[in-house]
Amino acid sequence: MADRRNSVPSNCTSRRRFLERSLLGAIGGAALSRTLAVHAHAAGTDLLRVGLIGCGGRGTGAAAQALQADKNVKLVAMADAFADRVEKSLAALQTQQAIAGKIDVPPERRFAGFDAYQKLMASGVDVVLLCEPPHFRPAHLKAAIDAGLHVFAEKPVAVDSPGVRLVLQTCREAEKKRLSIVSGLCLRYCYGFQETAKRVHEGQIGEVLALEANDYRSGGGGGKPREPGMTDMHWQMRNWYFFTWLSGDFNVEQHVHFLDVCAWAMKNEYPVRAVGLGGRQVRTGPHSGNIYDHHSVVYEYANGAKLYSNCRQIPGCYNNMSAQVTGAKGKAVFSESRRGLKIAGQHPWTYAGPENNFYQTEHDELFAGIRAGKPINNGQYMARSTLLAIMGRMATYTGQAITWEQAMNSKEDLAPPKYEWGELPAPRVAMPGMTKFV
Repeated sequence: MADRRNSVPSNCTSRRRFLERSLLGAIGGAALSRTLAVHAHAAGTDLLRVGLIGCGGRGTGAAAQALQADKNVKLVAMADAFADRVEKSLAALQTQQAIAGKIDVPPERRFAGFDAYQKLMASGVDVVLLCEPPHFRPAHLKAAIDAGLHVFAEKPVAVDSPGVRLVLQTCREAEKKRLSIVSGLCLRYCYGFQETAKRVHEGQIGEVLALEANDYRSGGGGGKPREPGMTDMHWQMRNWYFFTWLSGDFNVEQHVHFLDVCAWAMKNEYPVRAVGLGGRQVRTGPHSGNIYDHHSVVYEYANGAKLYSNCRQIPGCYNNMSAQVTGAKGKAVFSESRRGLKIAGQHPWTYAGPENNFYQTEHDELFAGIRAGKPINNGQYMARSTLLAIMGRMATYTGQAITWEQAMNSKEDLAPPKYEWGELPAPRVAMPGMTKFV
């Protein structure tokens, strides 16, 4: 029987068509020639040309890691909504001695604006790093795969269900074309996390009964003030993290990491129902956008297991980023601290193996897979774990019980009416009991 959870309704596109369809004229026949050349890099002698889309801190870091992942790779193009971010990122990369010789981004390959990604993908790149605000990722991922490009896609890969459905569809196309899609859910590339997950899967804690995903942070206050002369769209794009349509809210943009660890511990099985609460206690100022500052969600699995998810971003508070998996024979703890990777119970164990920079490892494996002609496709779990986080947001925003089927098939499209530097009224803050599920 087909898995209905991954079905892609025919109405999965909407206003995103502006971003998706307009690419066709920009890349034209170049997509076909690049698709035919996908396997030419397997020998390891051909130059792999990298393009960066999204030139903030994470994008700059990803570009540096990509340039260190392969001997014959070069950053040749950069794109962002804002030209100053391109220039700032490029300057930062050029100061790094280890990679400075692998950067060749002349002014004609520095692109800005909403169509910057189109120009970058038509500029002769082989690999793209998608590090833009999450709202744009589904359309940019589709454009990259249509163009025959390998992809590193930061997390999360969407902010709403139509975006998730489009990503799932695109990842299936990538499999057909033998193109890589490596996810920025980097904890799956951590050696210690891999060993801990392996032991859970082997039954060392017994049947999983309950899970916790914790992301307590003392940071995350208000956003950036609106400067004179900024249009609505300009300010929201500069302040993207604080607007749900751009970031997905922080339980999607950041907490997705440990939600994904729990999904991994459950062998990529996902819950059937979610109930939660959330709100704003400190993010109440004029620069706070419309995201919450705390979420608490209980997810229920078909077998009765429960996942307790808690995340909070309020200054001056306790910090804890971890996942715990409780089974019939013990408990496994996943933490970014090496000593925090352990199992207690009938089979006690503490991780003592090698540490790795998992941000670097995901790029190492991306480029090694391209060279070996063995593309990596993380599409299924990166899309479904994104939906797991979105499902939790739906529960906290509406105050209702949300099923996996409802979340997967939701018609809520957070895209703005148009992508222009003009008026765009700020979205309202969700009110549980009043905000409706769509």
